[in-house]
Amino acid sequence: MTGPSSESQYVTFSLDNEVFAVPVSVVREILDHEDAFRIPHGPDYLLGLRDVRGQGVPVIDLRLRLGMTKTQKTHNTRALVLDVPIDGKILTLGLVADRVYEVVPFRNDEIEGAPDIGVRWPSDYISGVVRRNGAFVVIVDLARLFSSSEVAMMGTANRLAATA
Repeated sequence: MTGPSSESQYVTFSLDNEVFAVPVSVVREILDHEDAFRIPHGPDYLLGLRDVRGQGVPVIDLRLRLGMTKTQKTHNTRALVLDVPIDGKILTLGLVADRVYEVVPFRNDEIEGAPDIGVRWPSDYISGVVRRNGAFVVIVDLARLFSSSEVAMMGTANRLAATA
């Protein structure tokens, strides 16, 4: 059992000037960003498939998914390869970030609930916020980031890549 002062580990990364975090437990690896194999008729935020150690992994431009401008690739751009538990299954996907910073512990009692106003993206995708170094770190709720039809589409893309 964890108490209110127990800690959880998060990987922090940036999109534009905003800092986000995901639980370290879902991060498989962090790779340099490479162009993905484009999937026809996919949503704009689905950049395509990328080979990750023999597995076709759908790659998401999180900036586009959150209603921001498209990621502009730089030497700092990275792809976080994540294994996200959704609806009793594991969805493996790559999330493009402008920059990945570090693994940091957040005390559970430091994590505030998602704000209802004052952010540029829908707060449904926020599991909490943490104040850090005079700014906020937004913790992304990966399971709520995609609808069930989007999850099914990415799972199908994943399976198609495995058979190709």
